Amino acid sequence: MSRDKVILLVEDNPDDELLTLRALKKNNIANKVIVARDGAEALDFLHQKGAYADRDIKEMPVVVLLDLKLPKISGLEVLRAIRDDERTSLLPVVILTSSREEKDIVESYNLRANSYIRKPVDFNQFSESVKQMGLYWLVLNEVPLGEARYES
Repeated sequence: MSRDKVILLVEDNPDDELLTLRALKKNNIANKVIVARDGAEALDFLHQKGAYADRDIKEMPVVVLLDLKLPKISGLEVLRAIRDDERTSLLPVVILTSSREEKDIVESYNLRANSYIRKPVDFNQFSESVKQMGLYWLVLNEVPLGEARYES
């Protein structure tokens, strides 16, 4: 899979972060992964603010893997902010969470999440989920990535 397609992983749990990175590697998904450990950091990255003010605009992710239960700004609020900004409104967002709450699923789709995946407890199941997700979002899916959309 193409290394120039950046993945933004928004995950505050170090164990889940490691598990996700391990599953990506196991499935030969060699894309660059940027990790944001809270909602505020994710939005700073996407909108080139704070520590990411000098980020290369070409490093815009092709997909965001977003946990819901995050410190500072919740995953649902991050999703809302992504959708409310014309520069990121079409960015594919996959909710990757352990939440089984129906209200989280409904609200995620109401905010135009592209997919909702529950993190399986078993690593092999999780790895297979990551493999399928990578195949779809990084290889098969086409997105409009005109640079003009991301200019600040």
